[in-house]
Amino acid sequence: MNLNIGSGNLYMTKIGIIRHGSTPWNKGGRAQGNSDIQLNEEGLSGAHQLAERLRTEEWDIVYSSNLLRAQQTAEIIADKIRIKIHLDSRLREVGGGLIEGTTEEERVLKWGGKWRELDLGIESDDSVIARGLSLIEEVSNKHINQNILIVSHGSFIKQILKVLVPHFNIEESLSNASFTSLVKYENGWDCDLYNCTKHLNES
Repeated sequence: MNLNIGSGNLYMTKIGIIRHGSTPWNKGGRAQGNSDIQLNEEGLSGAHQLAERLRTEEWDIVYSSNLLRAQQTAEIIADKIRIKIHLDSRLREVGGGLIEGTTEEERVLKWGGKWRELDLGIESDDSVIARGLSLIEEVSNKHINQNILIVSHGSFIKQILKVLVPHFNIEESLSNASFTSLVKYENGWDCDLYNCTKHLNES
C-alpha cells in the first residue's frame, strides 16, 4: 500500500470515518474492546444527527465494524442516506483482553498502577494496523473516485490514522458520533477534517 503522504493533484477517493455513538460503557469509563455493547439513547440520537448531516452530502457506500454499537450507528446512517452496508470484522475495536468491562480504577486495584506493562491479552499494535490497512487498501482500490463511509471505534481509528497521516496531529481523543475525513491523492493520504461534531453542537 502506498503510504507516501502529501497532497497530489488528482483526488482519487474520499473516506469519511465515524466513531460509533455513545454506549453505557462509554459513560461508565469501561474498556469495551470486542465486547458487544449496544448504543444508549444518547448514542442513538448522535447517530441520527450525524445521519442528517451526511444526508446533504454525496456518499456511495458504508463499511462498518460488525460489533453492535458500530453496526447500529451504520444502520441509522445508511437508512437515512439510502446506501448499502458492508460489515467487516477488520474494523472491530482493539481487542481488550482481560481489561474489557473494567474501569481504570478497577484495573489499578486488580493489577497495580503498571498494568499496561503486563500481558493481559490486549491486541498488539501490529495486529490492529495490519487488519486496518488491509481494509483501507481493499476498499480504496475497489471504490476509486467514490466517497466511502467507515464506522468503527476510537482506539482503532486513531492507530490507523497515525500510520496513514503521520504528519497530522491526532492526539485529541475522538468523540462518539464524530466525523473525520481522509482524502487519497496520487501520492498518498491526507486528513482534511478531524473529530468534527458540529452536527451535535448545532442540535
